[in-house]
Amino acid sequence: MNKKLLSLLFLAVPIVTFAQSTSDKIDVVFKDYTGWFVDAIFYEIPFSDTFQIPWVLIVLVGGALYFTLYFKFINITGFVTAFQVVRGKYEDIEKHGVDKLYGDEAQVEDVLGSINDENEKSSDKSFGDQTPEGDVFETIRDESAEGEVSHFQALTAALSATVGLGNIAGVAVALSIGGPGATFWMIVAGFLGMASKFAECTLGVKYRDVDADGTVYGGPMYYLSKGLKEKGAGGLGKVLAVLFAIFVVGGSFGGGNMFQANQAAAQFTKLFDLTGGNAGLYFGIVMAVLVAVVIIGGIKRIASVTEKVVPFMAGIYVLAALIILFANFTLIDDAFMLIYEGAFSGLGIAGGLVGVMIQGIRRGAFSNEAGVGSAAIAHSAVRTKYPASEGIVALLEPFIDTVIICTMTALVIIITNFDGQFMQYGVEIKEGVELTAIAFDSVIPHFSIVLTIAVILFAFSTMISWSYYGMQGWKFLFGKGKITDLVYKILFLMFVVVGASISLGAVIDFSDAMIFAMVVPNIIGVVMLSPVIKRELTKYTNAISKKEEAIEDGAIDVNDHM
Repeated sequence: MNKKLLSLLFLAVPIVTFAQSTSDKIDVVFKDYTGWFVDAIFYEIPFSDTFQIPWVLIVLVGGALYFTLYFKFINITGFVTAFQVVRGKYEDIEKHGVDKLYGDEAQVEDVLGSINDENEKSSDKSFGDQTPEGDVFETIRDESAEGEVSHFQALTAALSATVGLGNIAGVAVALSIGGPGATFWMIVAGFLGMASKFAECTLGVKYRDVDADGTVYGGPMYYLSKGLKEKGAGGLGKVLAVLFAIFVVGGSFGGGNMFQANQAAAQFTKLFDLTGGNAGLYFGIVMAVLVAVVIIGGIKRIASVTEKVVPFMAGIYVLAALIILFANFTLIDDAFMLIYEGAFSGLGIAGGLVGVMIQGIRRGAFSNEAGVGSAAIAHSAVRTKYPASEGIVALLEPFIDTVIICTMTALVIIITNFDGQFMQYGVEIKEGVELTAIAFDSVIPHFSIVLTIAVILFAFSTMISWSYYGMQGWKFLFGKGKITDLVYKILFLMFVVVGASISLGAVIDFSDAMIFAMVVPNIIGVVMLSPVIKRELTKYTNAISKKEEAIEDGAIDVNDHM
């Protein structure tokens, strides 16, 4: 299959070469046919002569605010628990159920015996295969009928789709338009988004499908159709599910694929000063081959390597930011003062306070994808008996992505730009990566090289994650057969090459619109299913309390033996 796929990729070269020569014409034609959809999704409601708010942003933020209040600030109350769940403190009850371990008729000895048997089998390398056929991202197997991946694996998989260009380039763009004050509202967006992630990822696990062969399918498509059917709104649920599936497929080809490939190719060709007309084409082919190796199958080890490389690069980026902040620690309080003053005054930015607020919230929400529903697809394959446990884990994503990484990027830019060396606030810039690179280079010479590598790796991980998202939507629409599977993968890989080769323009506008169109059916469904989420949260918190009370009374902590 791999040889056939590579042949198809190279057969696509003449097509892409033609696309290169006519990219401007393609862009114009594409805009003519899709411009109405882009304008509809990003239509700005005018509140005054000086500022407008995209209606989809109102839905996104409004939903996040609703979930924060409805679940009694789960973004705060569930924060510590989230870390405990990730490190496996409650793995025992999530695998076996609290009643079996800590109930009145607990079967602890039987469970401990089975755990010992499992440990013996796992020590034998010839026994079993956690991911049959080695296909980690495309088919996550549910061999235990309780999920296949750990909380940490699900968290990192979802983070790989959000941590990237939004943190590096998006923050710079937000600051250029809204000034330092935009940082405060990015943090607010991250905080509110934690509640959205909790809600949608809880439903992702609650209503996931498990095939006879153990393959897990989940995400908004399933909780919209199944969950709303339970509430007597099956027709509405089916319509919303189909709409979401269409949007997620479109988003996977565009914003989750072509845009990532295009930006990675641009940074690579600029770093090495590759001026040839086909430089982007060759880069796209190489990138497509690497993506193919991960998503086609038989490459469990390679996928595990990428899982380690991307967090490593994120760590390098954060470390570099910390070095700059420590080197300029006397200016940090001044930076926060600018952020505070700008957040509530606007500091002369067009649109004033509201304008700054909109830019910050917009970039924050767009970076962490909370409310979009995409993360629920990755989280649905987690190994647990309690759906709310994964929802609680998921709320860490906006915190890590927006509250931590975006804020650190903003502080670096503000501190290194105190004298306006490279950016004037209120004047929009287009190349956010270049501006961030300038900020880092001013303290750490040549860090732009490392940043370019990080951009490429972040783009790579984002494409892998979005291929999984798009595949789930594709299979929901067209069935779960092998032919359906192969067609999507070929299309996805061809779009990698196309994205790296041509100027995108209207194509990217359309794909962004597809991603944020996902917000509408997702938020409607999650709001309607909020009582279900609350019941699942209560069930999980009661299970935790039951375990802790039993241990206080002298029961064995089974988790210590797992």
